[in-house]
Amino acid sequence: MANLQYWQWRGHRIAYRSAGELSNPDLPGLVLIHGFGASSGHWRKNIPVLSEKGRIFAIDLLGFGNSAKPLPSPDLPYTFETWGQMVVDFCQEIVKTPVTLAGNSIGAIVAMQAAHFAPDRVRQTILLNCSLRQLHISKQQYLPWYRVVGARLIQQLLTFRPFAQVFFDQIRQPRALKNILQQAYGQKEAITPELIEMLLQPARDPHAVDVFVAFVRYSGGPTPEDLLQTLPCPAYLLWGIADPWEPIDLARRWQAFPCVKEFMPIEGAGHCPQDELPDVVNPLLAKLALGN
Repeated sequence: MANLQYWQWRGHRIAYRSAGELSNPDLPGLVLIHGFGASSGHWRKNIPVLSEKGRIFAIDLLGFGNSAKPLPSPDLPYTFETWGQMVVDFCQEIVKTPVTLAGNSIGAIVAMQAAHFAPDRVRQTILLNCSLRQLHISKQQYLPWYRVVGARLIQQLLTFRPFAQVFFDQIRQPRALKNILQQAYGQKEAITPELIEMLLQPARDPHAVDVFVAFVRYSGGPTPEDLLQTLPCPAYLLWGIADPWEPIDLARRWQAFPCVKEFMPIEGAGHCPQDELPDVVNPLLAKLALGN
């Protein structure tokens, strides 16, 4: 896997990986954006293959992976607008050419937000099991009452720092994380000790709990439907059929948006198809983003 590099953004250190003939601007650029709780390492099975055909970058969003985890503030909240602007600036300062953005889960929403901010820099987006944001404030009326009450109760309890710390300490245990992955992954054999340690290592940062709380309590910002409605570039949707968190039947409705050029179900994959079935996903990413 490509080694970590660092870039300064608004006074904070941001980690990223890059591979391929980076000095050749004629080669297509692809920026990979991870999901919640993950990092650029979640693309470790994709970067080496894709770098044979283009310039590949994978970034650790602010608050995740090896990037800085500052305390949330009004000037720098953990929102899709913050991450979207960060990706735009990364593309401008590091990649330096128009790119394709590919994101998994919340990373897909970040990709679309970046495309809205800088349509001249984003050629297209590839959305892998995009977060449906079912707990968004505008969607809660369509959920069963017990889900809404439960979510709001957890959000309120997490404002109490000692409770938040105990809660976070429980879910960042190896056994608890493995259980979560067992739910999310359709391909159970992809849940390896390497994957678990990769996800746990950033969670040991003293401020990781603050990032977690800030995002869990975040019910505003854009919905994917908002962004798709006016997305200024093409979108390609890849979806693991076995995803229990982001049901494919809800996502299929998005094919009605004019920006959606293709919807590709991935048999046997769950929430993270790029990590579960890289031999299936890598050719699709290469074809869509790199032209071969």
